[in-house]
Amino acid sequence: MAPTGQCYGKTFTGLSRGSRQLALTYDDGPNDPHTLRLLEVLAKHSVHATFFLIGRYVRQRPDIAREIVQAGHVVGNHTFTHPLLTFKSEKEIKQQLADCRAALQESIGAHCNLFRPPFGGRRPAVLRIARELNLEPILWNVTGYDWTAPPAATIERRVATQIRGGNVILLHDGGHQQLGADRSQTVIATDHLIARYKSEGFEFVTIQRMMSKSDPALQPLVRNE
Repeated sequence: MAPTGQCYGKTFTGLSRGSRQLALTYDDGPNDPHTLRLLEVLAKHSVHATFFLIGRYVRQRPDIAREIVQAGHVVGNHTFTHPLLTFKSEKEIKQQLADCRAALQESIGAHCNLFRPPFGGRRPAVLRIARELNLEPILWNVTGYDWTAPPAATIERRVATQIRGGNVILLHDGGHQQLGADRSQTVIATDHLIARYKSEGFEFVTIQRMMSKSDPALQPLVRNE
């Protein structure tokens, strides 16, 4: 479950230290109203982010999923119900990924082949099955530890202590247990973090763009099926 660990197979966790790019990523949406409020903050700063969506929430709120895409953000697969895949059978792993893909296809149509395992949990079978389904595993190397909804200043401080450049930043616009998780502090923290790091000369990019800079061969595909 160590996000930067590569012993079970290669995953993308960011660029080399010193890059001036940063990628904001948000897990566990779509979530009303905080995903929509987050979209407003990102639009204010002209920043695009990457959202890893839970399939069952996409089925419940396809309108929010469509808002994310219409705003120019990238959407990835975060399984259908957010289980810890480490302890699931190969059949269950495949079903989780396929069901989320189907939910995304039904709500937004074409989407990228990015995949983030819930909790970062993976074993060789998880990564193998993901790649059999043409999914590219994405982890992170900075986290705001915001799933317990601490104050925005705490989230900002936690992120700031880890930023070195080229980072994939993990935040949450929803909660995996139910819709309606309070992510108001993450929205505030996002506003402050973008302002701070833009003023320091950093550029916020999507995972797609960051990966293409790392290696053009890693450019994620867009699914139309």
